[in-house]
Formats: sequence, structure tokens, C-alpha cells
Amino acid sequence: MAAAGDDDKKYITSDELSKHNKSGDLWLSIQGKVYNVTDWAKRHPGGEVPLLTLAGQDVTDAFIAFHPGSAWKHLDSLFTGYHLRDFHVSEMSRDYRTLATQFARSGMFEKKGHGVIYSLCFISFLLAACFYGVLRCDGFLTHILSGCLLGLIWMQVAYLGHDSGHYNIMISPRFNKLAQILTGNCLTGISIAWWKWTHNAHHIACNSLDYDPDLQHLPMLAVSNCFFTNLTSKFYNRKLEFDPIARFFISYQHLTYYLVMCVARVNLYLQTFLLLFSSRRVPDRGLNILGIMVFWTWFPLLVSFLPNWTERVLFVLASFCVCSIQHIQFTLNHFAADVYVGPPKGNNWFEKQTAGTIDIDCPSYMDWFFGGLQFQLEHHLFPRLPRCHLRKVSPIIRDLCKKHNLPYRSLTFVEANKWTLRTLRAAAVEARDFSMVPRNLLWEAVNTHG
Repeated sequence: MAAAGDDDKKYITSDELSKHNKSGDLWLSIQGKVYNVTDWAKRHPGGEVPLLTLAGQDVTDAFIAFHPGSAWKHLDSLFTGYHLRDFHVSEMSRDYRTLATQFARSGMFEKKGHGVIYSLCFISFLLAACFYGVLRCDGFLTHILSGCLLGLIWMQVAYLGHDSGHYNIMISPRFNKLAQILTGNCLTGISIAWWKWTHNAHHIACNSLDYDPDLQHLPMLAVSNCFFTNLTSKFYNRKLEFDPIARFFISYQHLTYYLVMCVARVNLYLQTFLLLFSSRRVPDRGLNILGIMVFWTWFPLLVSFLPNWTERVLFVLASFCVCSIQHIQFTLNHFAADVYVGPPKGNNWFEKQTAGTIDIDCPSYMDWFFGGLQFQLEHHLFPRLPRCHLRKVSPIIRDLCKKHNLPYRSLTFVEANKWTLRTLRAAAVEARDFSMVPRNLLWEAVNTHG
């Protein structure tokens, strides 16, 4: 029961707060003040999933990571009048919040540089070259090269869409939404609504096997033998069946990994349609469907201008293969990192991000190619920080990890591939020998993070 303190404030304990952890009864604590976000969750710009994932606990670090300073004033109307009696700030969280304050005061979250303009110009040039190669040239190699250019375009457009999903890259929120629809739906065929739905959940529950959708790829891929027990996805609200088909594919996943990445876009297109035409609440559903219609008009039309079906198929495959580099990068950032089962905890935000991410070490002249996501840990800790600042803050994050004895993994692209393949192979070997699973599940339950 709630109790009054000596200072006339009303208090509840963390155990009492944890009982308010479901859709119809959703409370959170920020800076020790308790808020009722039950009704607000349905209007939350980031969706209901992040709030439900962290429900019933203090979420100060996550709130700081995802919200600008202007968001604090909106909390007053949600305040329950209760404070958290056993509210405690760890030294790690204190350092993280101090760092976030320093970045904010220096204006780093608002200073976005000229990267968006450069990216738009580069994408426009590549798009013009691609269309020219298809429409005005007759050579076979020119057509295939144009397909490769289209794959590179999709990569660069995805980076812009990613940026626009985390912070305003345009002069106003309305123009930013337009940029999201253009970069996501119209140019890549992947719904920005689907991306926000899954990506927000990924950031909140980084590398949780049952809460992070970016690790749930059965029947094709599994990074842990925990998936061999028909794990229930809390994101999709369904059981992830490890059936004979999944077991077969997982047994050879280290051999088929790159092939799967080459056709991964097909799954993204499918996921887009499944969401947009589902009964689930989708913000701006009509606008998203319109954007997808634009893509499925210009893309097939462009392919139809190629002289024969051989070139058409090879054009599409070339675009998919080049773009697969980006899909590979996404998996390199997380597949070989530490995983855990269960929801994330609000009081170890920094620790979970360091455990679940891997940076890709590359020279500065390659930053455009990786879109800033080579600094995966920096991005996860400060998702609103424009990519032009990620390299600058990297040494600061490294020093903070060293101070608190936390991992800071930075691998070359080749090394990250090796780590990922080892992870996939380890799971593949165990999938083939099912007699090993009980023993290994016990070992993982004892040694896993979380």
C-alpha cells in the first residue's frame, strides 16, 4: 500500500510499481516520480510496445535516450502523485545522464551538419545514373551495373530513413514525416510504419531473445539454442516453433547465411504487407499504403524496360545482392553479441546496450558507406544523436565503458563476419545434435546476461 513520508509526499515501492505492468494498467517511474501512462500509451509517438516492455519500473535512462528536453513538460499531466520510495541511481546511470546533459548543452542533438543535403544529392545522382543505364543504354553489363547502383541507392536511402525515424532531419515534423514516406515506402518499398514498430522494440529490448524482433528469424536463422525450446515471442505474441523445417535450416545456417541475406528484402516486403493490411493499429496507414503503391509502380515499370527476362532477373538479383551488404551489417552489429531471455530492466540501460552491440571499425572516409551505424553502441546509447557526431563521441563512450568495466567491442568488417559465422555455426551444430540441448540450455541459463 502507498504510504506518506516525513516530507508529506506519497510513496510506493518498486514491488508495488511492478504490479502496474499491463496494457490496461501501465505505470512507469522517471526520476523517482510515478506516472500513469495507461491512456497515453495508445497515443505515444513511439508506439505502445516500448512502454509495455518497460512497464512497472523506473525508465529514466531510456526516457532520456529517446526524448528531447521538451518532452519533460508533458509528464506533469500523467503524474500519479506518488514517488518511488526505494528509488536509487547507480554510478553508471549517473555518469550516463551527466554525459547526456553535456551533449544536450553543447547543442549536439540539434547540430545535424550538412549530411542530409549531401546524401540527397548523392542519392539523386545515383538514381539518375541507374535510370539512364536502364532507359538509354543497351549493354548487358551496363544494365547489371545499374542494378548494382539501385542496391547502393537502397542502402543510402535506408540510412536517411533511419535518421529521420530517430530525429528530425527536415525543417519541421511534417516535412520529416514526408521524408520518411519518400525514403521508406516510395523508394525502398519498406513501410516506415513497420520499421518504427520493430525498430523501437529493438532499441528498448536490445538482444532480448523473446522481446527483440531483430533476433527472431526462425525458421532461417537462430543465434542461440534458447530458440530450440519453442520460445514465445513477446513482440509477435506467438510461439516461435522450432519444427523439423526450422531445425533443417538452422543446421546449415552458417553456410546459407550470405544467401539468406541476399534475398532478405523479400521478407521485408512481406512484413510490410502483413502489417499494413492487418487489423493492428497502424499510424498513417493510408499514407503508408500510398507510398508502397508508388514503389510497386515505378520499380516493376523500370524493370520492364529491360530487353528480356534474363536481364530483368539478373538486374533484380544484382540490386538485392548489393543491398545485402546492409543486411549483413545489421546482423554483424548484434548476432555475435550477448543475448538474454526476458524483458529489459530500466536500471541497467547502459549495461544492456554495451552487452548487446558490436561496433564496426572503419576509417572515416567509409562513414558514408555504413551510414553511422558502424558506431552501433554510440547510436544505441544516444539514438537521437545525429550520425555526424558519432565518431566524435566514440572515445568518450569507450572511456566510460572502461571506467565501469563494461565491454566495448569494435571489430573490423572481416572480424565481425567471422564472429557472426562462429555464432551461427555453434547454434547449427547444437541444432543437429538435439541430445546436447538440455545441457547447453542449463549452461546458458546460468551464464547468459540479464
